[in-house]
Amino acid sequence: MTKSIDFYFDFISPYSYIAHKQIIKLNKRNNFNYKPILLGGLHNLGGITAPAFNERKMKNMKNDCLLISAKNNIPFKWNEKFPINSLYLMRGFLFIDENKKEKFIDCCFDAYWKDNIDILNEDNIKKILSKCEIDQKKFNEGIKEIRIKNKLKDLTSFAFNNDVFGAPTFVVNNKLFWGQDRLDYALEEYNS
Repeated sequence: MTKSIDFYFDFISPYSYIAHKQIIKLNKRNNFNYKPILLGGLHNLGGITAPAFNERKMKNMKNDCLLISAKNNIPFKWNEKFPINSLYLMRGFLFIDENKKEKFIDCCFDAYWKDNIDILNEDNIKKILSKCEIDQKKFNEGIKEIRIKNKLKDLTSFAFNNDVFGAPTFVVNNKLFWGQDRLDYALEEYNS
């Protein structure tokens, strides 16, 4: 079995977006196993109040994301619709064909954190799906399937039961690295 780094992410997380862009810049995408979770569900399981619901944390988070993205030459714009419920898009990632997942991730992250687009707006979802060559009708039906619903719940519960409490989180060699600023540590562990 090939060793990989599990990358727990949610489209709602600006730090997941930044980590994703850093992974691409490092040309390390193949080293990562993208694991979608529902960040809101994870927070609920852990009794965590998200920064989005704390005015001081939110202000700092906005400034922090702008600072980190500028330092790393990552296009970033704080989304005016933050926070959103990413449930359908996270389910969508689990439903779509494997060969479309990379493009879907790129399109969703870019739309939300680079282009300031409301990714819950039906017309905008239609554009994202079209760009990824994903049939909208099948997508809308697929995200309602019980197996897809359960898969996202199971991934989120599995993450929680294995001490993941936020996104992004990297897990390699059973060691957990939380936050986009721990990407280098995860890569060092991967290469050890």
